[in-house]
Amino acid sequence: MAYREPREKRGLRVEVRNNDVTRAWRKLKRRLQDEGIMQEIRDRKHFIKPSEKRARAKAAGRKRWLKKKREIENQ
Repeated sequence: MAYREPREKRGLRVEVRNNDVTRAWRKLKRRLQDEGIMQEIRDRKHFIKPSEKRARAKAAGRKRWLKKKREIENQ
């Protein structure tokens, strides 16, 4: 996803214009995603042990590295 400039912290508000609720809903979801609120909710849903967090981070890093390595080899 493209980088966006951070917004001012004053709460999340979305205006519904011309009764277009679906567009407002999409904007709200995008703002929640940009602020990291959705990820925080997912993270807090279940407790994850610190050792498991480290293992997941290590696995994710390895996966990123292998993907980058594949892309370099395919060029």
